[in-house]
Amino acid sequence: MTLATAAIACLILVTFCYVALCTASPFGNCRKCRGLGFQTKTDRKGRLKRGKDCRRCKTTGKRIRLGRWLFNRTQRIYRDGTH
Repeated sequence: MTLATAAIACLILVTFCYVALCTASPFGNCRKCRGLGFQTKTDRKGRLKRGKDCRRCKTTGKRIRLGRWLFNRTQRIYRDGTH
């Protein structure tokens, strides 16, 4: 087995794992608020407190994964083209 075929096999494995992840869990944590739904602030004593609501995820704390977004988009285009 050469280095190129090993690299291709590794990429295929990573792709199938990502597809399985998008199928099992289509939503991931928001990158801006880290899944909390709001930003955290510290008060003057250094304790954490709740900040503003996250505008990116609209306070849900979740975002759709890129692979799932692409799958939904292709399904929508296919469905609109066949009906």
